[in-house]
Amino acid sequence: MPVRDGGRVRIARPARCGCAGAAPVVRATVALRLDGMSSEMRSLAVTAVVQEEECAVLRVSGELDLRTEQAFLAEARSIVSAGHRFLVLDLTALRFCDSRGLSCLLALEWLCRRLEGRLLLASLGVRMLRLLVGTQSLGVFSCYPTVGHALAAVPDGSRPAWPPEQDGTAG
Repeated sequence: MPVRDGGRVRIARPARCGCAGAAPVVRATVALRLDGMSSEMRSLAVTAVVQEEECAVLRVSGELDLRTEQAFLAEARSIVSAGHRFLVLDLTALRFCDSRGLSCLLALEWLCRRLEGRLLLASLGVRMLRLLVGTQSLGVFSCYPTVGHALAAVPDGSRPAWPPEQDGTAG
């Protein structure tokens, strides 16, 4: 669970789980909370749901804008730098994305392509779809209705199992 503390970024330690012989499922969360001049709180959480050798699935929730772009890019770049050239972003819980957030996605698309990989966007909401259509950038991205559909576009040797296995703990 992410720790939110007065404008600081805290990274929760990843928990590894999995069966013998299977690749481990890594769950990690980065959360950002910023209190600005208004009483409105802006936050972004990036959760690594699955990480295989060349592919990672990240769940992005909250708001991707000017105030959260640096934390988002830092986390995404660290995942790609670790060798995950296929990056699936689950945008189900992304509440807001402005032009700065779109610029982040374009930068990730460029980085993944440079490494002969792909950025795949899954579960886009109506607002995100409107942003992509309105900026005529829909054709730049590979968009899919679900994470499962996006993973089907990843080459067989790089594709993680989906849905991820549960860690077996009750809670």
